Amino acid sequence: MKARPIIFAALAASVLAVPAPVIAQDNNDELRIRKLEAEVRALQRRVFPGSDGRFFEPEITGTPASTATNNATSTTAVTDILSRLGALETQIQRLTATTERNENAIGILTERLDSMESGSSSGSLPEGTVSAPSTVPATSLTPAPTTTQQTGAQAATTPAATGPSAERLEAVQAIAKPQSDDPADDEYSYGFRLWNAGFYPEAQQQLAMFIDRYPSHWRVTYGRNLLGRAYMDDNKPREAAPWFLNNYQADKTAARAGDSLLYLSEAMIALEDTQRACIALSEFAETYPALASGRLQGQYERNRARVTCN
Repeated sequence: MKARPIIFAALAASVLAVPAPVIAQDNNDELRIRKLEAEVRALQRRVFPGSDGRFFEPEITGTPASTATNNATSTTAVTDILSRLGALETQIQRLTATTERNENAIGILTERLDSMESGSSSGSLPEGTVSAPSTVPATSLTPAPTTTQQTGAQAATTPAATGPSAERLEAVQAIAKPQSDDPADDEYSYGFRLWNAGFYPEAQQQLAMFIDRYPSHWRVTYGRNLLGRAYMDDNKPREAAPWFLNNYQADKTAARAGDSLLYLSEAMIALEDTQRACIALSEFAETYPALASGRLQGQYERNRARVTCN
């Protein structure tokens, strides 16, 4: 605030520097002084905006144009950013909802295709049945496909698939499902009970459901092996073979991987595929010598006796 006294001092010095006689003689000097004072006040307003109104009267009121423009520009920029962020969030929500709908639709279509593919070979399966593994790598152990053709007369005499009888439904319902703190183990154990009671189709459905829902559970190696056995006991070695092979290849150190490889040889023997049966037996003896001479020795020797391997 030192500039104001300096300006006043300069003005006073300039006024005092004028000789008194000259002021008295020239009537225009008074007008010139008033003009200078007005100019000084205007200069003070520029140098000290917003100062005490007792010293200078405001000539311009309201917000300066530059300040208003800056505030408007700033407000407009912030509002624009918020609007764009809101639009992006809305688009993301729409894309997320669309993706979820598409995934659900794909899941439903996949289940329907699986049911159609399963139904084309073994009739209509109950809801929830999982088809045999389709991602098993092609190896020398994979059973060779067979083609069966039916004549018109044979096709005409084939009986239509019928549902289970009331007596069978009642017998299946009589088998209690375990209820523990491990739901996955309960599902497997229920499948085991169905298989142990001789209800092979029901066991196949239950075990396939367990494998599909709990692919990482520690019981899954038991589930795949038992599902293959349920097909074998149902006189369906071709359906059993992929499950045995998949269980062996998924984890060769798993608890039932060796069992599945040995059962795979039995499935090949049932399909009269001696070459693949011998390959499975040879790989079993090489990979699991402790099982071949221990827990599974009897089964291994019986299978070896059923085929002649080079």
